[in-house]
Amino acid sequence: MLQAPSRKTYRALLAGSFLAALCSATDSDIPKTFTAPTASRDYTKRETMIPMRDGVKLYTVIVVPKGASNAPILLTRTPYNATARALRSNSEHMLSILPQGDEVFVEGGYIRVFQDVRGKYKSEGDYVMTRPVRGPLNSTATDHVTDAYDTIDWLVKNTPESNGRVGMIGSSYEGFTVVMALLNPHPALKVAAPESPMVDGWMGDDWFHYGAFRQTNYDYTSEQTTKKDEGKPVPRYAYDDYEGFRRAGSAGAYARLYGLDQLPWDEKMIEHPAYDAFWQGQALDKMVAEHPSQVPTMWIQGLWDQEDMWGAIHSYMALKAKGQADHNYLVMGPWRHSQVNYDAYNLGPLKWNGDTATQFRREVLKPFFDRYLRTDASRSDKTVDTPPVFIYNTGENHWDRLKNWPLACEKGCAAPLKPLYLQANFGLGFDKPADGAASDSYVSDPAKPVSYLPRPVHFADSDRWKTWLVTDQRAVADRPDVLTYEGPVLNAPVRISGAPIADLLASTTGTDADWVVKLIDVYPDEVPSQPEMGGYELAVSMDIFRGRYRESFEHPSAIPAGQTQQYRFALPTTNHVFLPGHRIMVQIQSSWFPLYDRNPQTFVPNIFFAKPTDYSKATQTVLRSAEHASAVWLPVVE
Repeated sequence: MLQAPSRKTYRALLAGSFLAALCSATDSDIPKTFTAPTASRDYTKRETMIPMRDGVKLYTVIVVPKGASNAPILLTRTPYNATARALRSNSEHMLSILPQGDEVFVEGGYIRVFQDVRGKYKSEGDYVMTRPVRGPLNSTATDHVTDAYDTIDWLVKNTPESNGRVGMIGSSYEGFTVVMALLNPHPALKVAAPESPMVDGWMGDDWFHYGAFRQTNYDYTSEQTTKKDEGKPVPRYAYDDYEGFRRAGSAGAYARLYGLDQLPWDEKMIEHPAYDAFWQGQALDKMVAEHPSQVPTMWIQGLWDQEDMWGAIHSYMALKAKGQADHNYLVMGPWRHSQVNYDAYNLGPLKWNGDTATQFRREVLKPFFDRYLRTDASRSDKTVDTPPVFIYNTGENHWDRLKNWPLACEKGCAAPLKPLYLQANFGLGFDKPADGAASDSYVSDPAKPVSYLPRPVHFADSDRWKTWLVTDQRAVADRPDVLTYEGPVLNAPVRISGAPIADLLASTTGTDADWVVKLIDVYPDEVPSQPEMGGYELAVSMDIFRGRYRESFEHPSAIPAGQTQQYRFALPTTNHVFLPGHRIMVQIQSSWFPLYDRNPQTFVPNIFFAKPTDYSKATQTVLRSAEHASAVWLPVVE
């Protein structure tokens, strides 16, 4: 029979346990290995290094629905961390770990793949910003074309759950890698969707707009190229970026102030301010038109894309001109940059008819991909009829499904462009002015540039950055260095469907000048259902043009002081109705700061190197006479 321990024995046992506990407290509480249980997951995740033809291996994350077979593959190649792109949250469910824009594909049983591009995060090799195609600008044997080809080739051979069909999708830089893959697509690449792709960085995407440099680039290049993984934005000594950039001087001086001249890509931008062979050799809209693929492609863009406004529409238009419209589709939503992948009930104060992005992903994008990727009975719609053009009508607030685009243009469209002329007393009208000599002038002072947002301007404020294109333009309408022309109250709707063209006849007392032209929808003084929109000045389409490139984008020339010159340039594409009770407005100015660098208004070979003494006031004169009739040519349709 067992006996209970005596009190003395019990105390001894307690003391021994305490000493044992003291000893174990000095050991590490972090195990050498830890493996999380995965049995309850509804997916499997694989991490692999896929070899390229030159031996460099690219880190790739493959997420497969549990039990998948005969499933399509959806691939994104990214410089933004493949690990993070496939880990929205730490969850047992595939729907939760993948990005919001992927939800329709997860529900459809797709295999999802993210890959770090060459030289970024966990991939081997050297990173080159928007690495050019092999040729004069890339003497190596590899580029994004070959890397995409080799990746797809490996995936279809080493993913047993797949049906051997691959689609590519991605926005911004990720859209750029989709376009590159289309230059020589792998046979298994069956469908593609470049979303807001970076296509021509000088003409109108990230780096420049018609030669004016976008100073927000410096934060991006610092984040992307100071480290292999995620770097930091440029440090600030002033909260107000307007003041910080103004004090620094030129964009080149700003780069030197913060050591950004150590970054090779920043140096390349500084060394190539004009549209020379460096930029021409990277214009992907021209390349895809010269080497069109037969891969069905949906070109997707936001109508208020604050970063990459050029790429999708110009690639689509270039392919259409080459007779490739039968398998190239255009989508333009009422979105900011990349908003296609998130919620889109609104953009700033503008409210839409439901969640426009989810509507598109569910009703158009997913059926389009299913059509070319699914081989089983789970296709969402075997007879899907994808609209050739799916574009939001931002005045009447609904989607338009169209057979062709644009509806009006300079030539080759059902309707021509219609000039909206600058008139006397700061009016607008479709009748050409009769005055023999008439003009309006303002003084542009680089020391007091027009701000693109009400100050203080803080580039790190992502909410303001995402919506700056729809900011109320009343903030600058009454500045003496902004010309504001306004038409009468409309008694009938005016629809524009295409790209407006700014056509200024103007002179300057300087030898260089920037021209910013804005086409604006002025709301009625009272909007009962949304009072804060009363009198709102909504920019429908606007852009900047650097005057030195009026004759040649490649070879800049000084503007002859005091002589009338023509500045003609296309504004971003629109599909908008100016409703009865609204007014049409045009604003003209010569700076848009600090988003774009200041023009010194004195011609210098390279504005990045402009000295403080080069910056001078200039009187800008816009003509509106019968002989020199400045106008904005509108794509007006019934």
